[in-house]
Amino acid sequence: MRVRLAVILGFLAIGPASAESLVVSLSFNRLAVTSTYTGTSVAVFGAIERDGQAGARSGGYDVVVTIRGPRQALTVREKAAMGPVWINRAQQKFAEVPSFLAVLSSRPLSEIADEATRRRLRLGLKAIVAAPDMTLAAPAPDDPFREALLRLRRRERLFTESEAGVRFLSPSVFRSIAPLPATAPVGAYDVEVLLLAGGVPLARHEARFDLVKSGVEQSLATFAREWSLAYGLAVGALALISGWLASVIFRRD
Repeated sequence: MRVRLAVILGFLAIGPASAESLVVSLSFNRLAVTSTYTGTSVAVFGAIERDGQAGARSGGYDVVVTIRGPRQALTVREKAAMGPVWINRAQQKFAEVPSFLAVLSSRPLSEIADEATRRRLRLGLKAIVAAPDMTLAAPAPDDPFREALLRLRRRERLFTESEAGVRFLSPSVFRSIAPLPATAPVGAYDVEVLLLAGGVPLARHEARFDLVKSGVEQSLATFAREWSLAYGLAVGALALISGWLASVIFRRD
């Protein structure tokens, strides 16, 4: 009797299975970056598959696509003018900040879910930057360093948000296109696609693509990483030779 009761409670804890699932495909999984690279765009295609026994939803669906670039640690400093010079004052260290961040949704996030749900699911740039694990210290309600990080990355076009970035081609098929600027770093990019209805998450799908260096750039990067001393000596010698050649060519007799 106790075993049967434990099994029943286990099923209740899991909860009913979702009637929807996502099928997602990317326009590419690996992109080579060369010296002529000027940026590109990644397209996210998706389809909503429904359980045949589930009824149709009257309110329709919402989709939020979040693309995160390689994580990095950084420090945001506050500068103050002291006479003719600027000095650093307070600072905030961030543990894991996406080097690139794009959030695209089928309509404004404020209409998709309330603020508490957006913070819990980390929907939108503000919700992601306000996450507690972004900094080593406890976040303040109005943290000026987080606001500065968001402002600076937006200015560099590395943080973007589009409230009409997801377009439904049919009630169950959607497409999203996210621009990747030339300044986007190489590395692994995580793509998260979240399906919601009435502010409730129904299904989630995760994918990944890579930006990698190729050609001469990749060879130089590999040489600099694996043979750092030889690379430093070669760069120094090349600088000396270039300076000597310039002095010979432009020497005035």
